[in-house]
Amino acid sequence: MVEAALWRRLVAELLGSAFLAAVVIGSGIAAQQLSPGDVGLELLENAAATAVGLFAIILMFGPISGAHLNPVVSFVDAAFGGIGWGQALTYLPVQVGGCVSGAVVANVMFSRTAITISTKSRASGGHFVSEVVATLGLILVIFALTRTGRNRSAPAAVGAYIGAAYFSTSSTSFANPAITVGRMFSDTFAGIAPSSAPVFIGAQAIGGLLAFGIIRALYPGVTPMEAADVVIPHNADRHRPMASTGATSPSKEAR
Repeated sequence: MVEAALWRRLVAELLGSAFLAAVVIGSGIAAQQLSPGDVGLELLENAAATAVGLFAIILMFGPISGAHLNPVVSFVDAAFGGIGWGQALTYLPVQVGGCVSGAVVANVMFSRTAITISTKSRASGGHFVSEVVATLGLILVIFALTRTGRNRSAPAAVGAYIGAAYFSTSSTSFANPAITVGRMFSDTFAGIAPSSAPVFIGAQAIGGLLAFGIIRALYPGVTPMEAADVVIPHNADRHRPMASTGATSPSKEAR
């Protein structure tokens, strides 16, 4: 039973990460085609599609795995005891593989070469600081909602935050090592050159560490039970509707 449950979670993380990369990269390609030469409008189209797409993806896969889709989320969750370190390590290659697969699919959907290595350099001091801030904010949003019993709002809140951060950070808020790797494989609007990726991933790790410390200071006493419901409550067996009454098990707020 445990292995089957883990298998479902891994599939959910794989598919969710693939859909996320396909939305981010596909909408970037579409924006270039629809609004050539207008970078501001291209970014708006890319950001809007990503925000609403992320909302839907979390709703799809959140009840199974929590829809982490992000190694930083998984490792901060493990640090609070929500999942085991072994599970976080298992999520990592699945999330990265899903994002790479999604990038390939996005390229193919727009009749481009399946794999094209990005040449878009993003490595600057401003980008580094932006990724620290973007990742810090994302983790704070997720755990603030979890700690205060409002994690049912996470799909909308996470989508809204990422959409806003597209414009408020110079890096356009990757905030995710897995999507950073995935975006290396598409030489398009949303791509990132491999030489820039280590800067982004390092900044994202720092943002995650800072977020962990701030969460512990602002929201002391985060319990493993609370952390287990990041991003949204996702124990598939616990939240399955009861056959006899159609009612769901008690929500986090009722426990």
